[in-house]
Amino acid sequence: QVHLVESGGGLVQAGGSLRLSCVASGSIVSINVMAWYRQAPGKQRELVASTNADRSTLYADSVKGRFTISRDNTKNTLDLQMNSLKPEDTAVYYCNADINTGWSLRSYWGQGTQVTVSS
Repeated sequence: QVHLVESGGGLVQAGGSLRLSCVASGSIVSINVMAWYRQAPGKQRELVASTNADRSTLYADSVKGRFTISRDNTKNTLDLQMNSLKPEDTAVYYCNADINTGWSLRSYWGQGTQVTVSS
């Protein structure tokens, strides 16, 4: 069974920083796209940033210049460095990955980690 576990969330004041981490474990042959999503209260889940296996990256306009996504293909980990945090960044952040287990290729989700930014 494949599991994704996020960590690093918490409470921080506006202008502060947090670093989120995600670890994928289980029967993994390879991982294609990895991404961070977030869902704020009363809003749809949105893509924050994504990265392919070649480490190319894509960011939502709202976080460009403030967030940095990175991955370690040897450790199956995904990080999100969040700087200059704003109250509007408050949300549950989810790790997502397209994983080949040898038997299937599908999308997996972590349980989410809460990020709260106070003004």
